[in-house]
Amino acid sequence: MRILIGLILVCFTAFGQIGGRHTYEFLNLPNSPKISALGGKNITLVNSDPTSAISNPANINYLMDKQLSVNYMNYLADVNYGTAAYAYLLDRRTQVVQASLTYINYGNFDGYDEFGNNTQEFSGNEAAFQAGYASQIGRSDFYAGANINLITSKLEQYSSFAAALDLGLTYKYDKWDLVISGVIKNLGYQFKPFNEVRETLPFEIILGMSQQLKNVPVRWHITYDQAQIWNVAFRNTNRDEVDLEGNLAPDDPSFFNNILRHTIIGLELFPEGGFNIQLGYSFRRGEELRILEQRAFAGLSGGFSIRFNKVRFNYAYSRFNRAGASNFIGLGIDLY
Repeated sequence: MRILIGLILVCFTAFGQIGGRHTYEFLNLPNSPKISALGGKNITLVNSDPTSAISNPANINYLMDKQLSVNYMNYLADVNYGTAAYAYLLDRRTQVVQASLTYINYGNFDGYDEFGNNTQEFSGNEAAFQAGYASQIGRSDFYAGANINLITSKLEQYSSFAAALDLGLTYKYDKWDLVISGVIKNLGYQFKPFNEVRETLPFEIILGMSQQLKNVPVRWHITYDQAQIWNVAFRNTNRDEVDLEGNLAPDDPSFFNNILRHTIIGLELFPEGGFNIQLGYSFRRGEELRILEQRAFAGLSGGFSIRFNKVRFNYAYSRFNRAGASNFIGLGIDLY
């Protein structure tokens, strides 16, 4: 049997130690440069970009009609990742449907048999096709949406297939320009496992809130991810301290530290303008990838977008440590 060392985990360790417990972890990667720039996860973007609906189907809206978004990320270790999304308005009652494709390629690996003899190179890739729909709940300020995902994965000669459902709920209070959202992601089942044993999907509950400040061109976002798990902090033995008498003081993340590790904050400057800037910080990524006594800026991210007539160019940069960062570029095209 050929050895697939680190193939699944290679691109997920940078997103936190809770990763790697499930299959299809690529589903939790950011879907667009803007989301990446705002800290890596966001469910409160209500705009014309159809890729925002991948994170929260409740945010599908009429502004997305005939909008095409194509995005590409040069991720860690030569991993290539991309998304494409399109939305269409069905009728005047703002019945909008959205479809998207997510693809990740892990590159090439050297293959070996059980005796350590070189066999041949192999590769791995995964993809997800998604279709989504949202509707206003009566005449209220609440909107509900759902995405259906068909997921396929190929690792060397092994392949698998699964389906998943995302459910979203968004409350929009226009008077305060306030958005409050909740999403249940990756409710699904692996119909065809890689090798007899079925694996679980990366189920997640995400909560979020955002608001544009009055008379100030700034919109803030707060995202609370992995809400289904309380303790996402862990002891890092490299941060244990020993005093002069040899007594060990183990690293012990506090209650407040654990809350912060669930939290992602983001800011949009000039959110409605032809040129806007995004800044974000993921506390968990910053804490888990922090190097003692060194300033590595782990957890920070930022980006910008510029509109040229019917085309919008988006760019994001995310920092993991001194040796690792990602660049995310995208185009939004108005097909009217």
